[in-house]
Amino acid sequence: MRRVLFLVHRIPYPPNKGDKIRSYHLLRYLAQHYRVHLGAFVDDPFDRQYEAPVRALCEQALLLSMNPRLRKLASLSGLLSGEALGLPYYRVRAMQDWVDRTIERESIDTVVVFSSTMAQYVQGERHRHLNRIIDFVDVDSDKWAQYAARASGPTAWVYRREAAALLRFERHIAATMDASLFVTQAEADLFRRLAPESIGRIAHYDNGVDTAYFDPALPTQSPYAPGGPVAVFTGAMDYWPNVEAVQWFAREALPLIRQQRPDLRFVIVGSKPTEAVQALGRLAGVQVTGRVPDVRPYLRFADVAVAPLQIARGIQNKVLEALAMARPLVCSGPAAEGLQAADEISQATADAPADFAAKVLERLGAPPQACHRAYVTAHYSWESQLSRVGQLIERE
Repeated sequence: MRRVLFLVHRIPYPPNKGDKIRSYHLLRYLAQHYRVHLGAFVDDPFDRQYEAPVRALCEQALLLSMNPRLRKLASLSGLLSGEALGLPYYRVRAMQDWVDRTIERESIDTVVVFSSTMAQYVQGERHRHLNRIIDFVDVDSDKWAQYAARASGPTAWVYRREAAALLRFERHIAATMDASLFVTQAEADLFRRLAPESIGRIAHYDNGVDTAYFDPALPTQSPYAPGGPVAVFTGAMDYWPNVEAVQWFAREALPLIRQQRPDLRFVIVGSKPTEAVQALGRLAGVQVTGRVPDVRPYLRFADVAVAPLQIARGIQNKVLEALAMARPLVCSGPAAEGLQAADEISQATADAPADFAAKVLERLGAPPQACHRAYVTAHYSWESQLSRVGQLIERE
């Protein structure tokens, strides 16, 4: 059986946030078909408890602990070198040594890289003979450009610099890799415009959703106290687009909704809520849960799921999971942008606060949306999406 080296910037388990959902299912697919050697960082001590299920999928795994504060200091060297700051952040000698030894000792001929920052470990003449496949996921340089447009002062300058430096690196990587993958057709098309020299090696595979896990028929109890209807948002709450989204909803749309439904509760479900998110919990009708052991009951018993992201790349896992749980759903335009054949579902899209509030009010009391679950079952199977990666690995 072919040996594959898989490099990931963050331990791909548990699948409880966007990048880890995608990297976990990619790891699981690779493990079903190949002997996987995994190199990844662990940036949250909480995740150390999940080493066993990760190692069970692998022939070998190096899981290096990372101190985010120290790595942020290391990243500042990029200001002197002209690099994107994310590159020195993830540049660790122990990882490079392990990668080099593993490729040589195990006669690795294929490397799958997840996220651009990990591509630096398989660059140069030494690794040119490898079949190198990178899953960029999003065009991260464009995301930094969007951040810069919303920031001001020195912060905007840093973000603009990161956008430009990262795009240079993304283009360089794409030119050296055998295939570059993105999360949607739209992301792939964007990168084709930004990196026309690599146009023939750019493709995509969509995110999927585990419908056996996200199944509204599974027995579970409501996590909500008795009371009025619930609008729920799920996601990692230290991720800026999520933070911005819940702030916008809580301060702009929620007051308009509560004028008509003062009993409505907005519940923010997700790990590591920032101080700004925690502060929202002091507003009338807002609850911040922090990390929860299982997000499914919060979706199953919510009256409506909301995804009011102002900046969104690719397909939002929170949207797919809400659809799989047959929830009524209200999205911003950016959050719904990546959905294919979206006319098959009854999700509402709105961007202005008054419009978003009106859509939420319309959906309160709506029954479970069987069409939502049927939609993700038809279009977002992980196996069918990931088979595209297998085809790239097997090509001669």
